[in-house]
Amino acid sequence: MNTLLYDGTFEGLLTAVFEIYDRKLHHVKLITGEWRNEALFEEVIPVITDESRANRVLRGLRKKLSTAGVQRLYITHMAEIAGEDSNILGFIRYVFDSDINIEEDYGNRYVMRLSEILKMVRREKHRMEAFVRFQKLKDGTFYAGIEPDFNVLPLLIKHFKSRYADQKWMIYDIKRSYGLYYDLHDTQFIAMDFADGGKPANVIAAYSEDEGIYQTLWKNYFTSVNIASRKNTRLHIRHIPKRYWRHLTEKI
Repeated sequence: MNTLLYDGTFEGLLTAVFEIYDRKLHHVKLITGEWRNEALFEEVIPVITDESRANRVLRGLRKKLSTAGVQRLYITHMAEIAGEDSNILGFIRYVFDSDINIEEDYGNRYVMRLSEILKMVRREKHRMEAFVRFQKLKDGTFYAGIEPDFNVLPLLIKHFKSRYADQKWMIYDIKRSYGLYYDLHDTQFIAMDFADGGKPANVIAAYSEDEGIYQTLWKNYFTSVNIASRKNTRLHIRHIPKRYWRHLTEKI
């Protein structure tokens, strides 16, 4: 068994695939992390991300998979689910070792597992599109903090850029410490410094003067449309899990 250690990026994953075929490795375990030259890691092969090697593997995948298939592979890796690297690697090796397109071969455990991960990620993406609550800051920017189970922030660009094209906004992934900022023209990924003790989940000091009014009106609206006799807590939680409540204005 050979263990390959890579940096967790998609390019790093593809570089690891190149190393596997270049070294003719068979039984492989893939993990993410930092290389430490210690006795405990003597049998670990560190993978240095190489763009040219990654592109060679990517070109190979594009020959074997449809455009949608390559995109699905990228999304499942981007989900950052612990312990799934070896399954993603297994899928890629199955692609290269097969003479036909295997995207619909759900009898294969790797194809089936990637399909399951894709469904979970897409479900989380749709929930984020529905549950994001913006708060207007003093500079006119609309801010929203989120804590999705999976790394879906890059998948939200198209939806929010189209829906809020006339407003500056920022969606910040608190769990992963990076955000998406739209300046009325382009979107870019950003990181914020909270070294002074502030927290990305608490930006109340930067609210605009009328933000409190809007939040009160929003809460009152939800209170007024609520029908006590039809209250179904179990159904409500199924549609809006409690882990999202801390970022919903109507729940605060």
